[in-house]
Amino acid sequence: VQLQASGGGWVQAGGSLRLSCAASGRTFDTAAVGWFRQTPGKEREFVAALSRRASGGRPFYADSVKGRFTITRDNAKKAVYLQMDSLKPEDTAIYYCAAGLRTILSALTNPHSYDYWGQGTLVTVSS
Repeated sequence: VQLQASGGGWVQAGGSLRLSCAASGRTFDTAAVGWFRQTPGKEREFVAALSRRASGGRPFYADSVKGRFTITRDNAKKAVYLQMDSLKPEDTAIYYCAAGLRTILSALTNPHSYDYWGQGTLVTVSS
């Protein structure tokens, strides 16, 4: 599976952005997919994920983005999206998409549970 993230940019606080993650590979359809973010000097932080098909394809969100971000996937297009609304300056980070072929529900928030990563896209939210 290869992943490529896009859609980052600059936005004012309160605005919206939609990140996209294009995937290749047949196993993507059944994999868990997630979005993580990272700022300088900090560890990669969980943002949102969709569980594997075998686990119901359920969405999970970090408390800090719940109610503002929405993760979706389109298997026909082999893509994952992160709709980000009501953005805050603290959302500023490099955002990464990831896919995990065997990621179980209890490990969705752990970046080490994912097998494949995109290159990252920068989101900057100004106050």
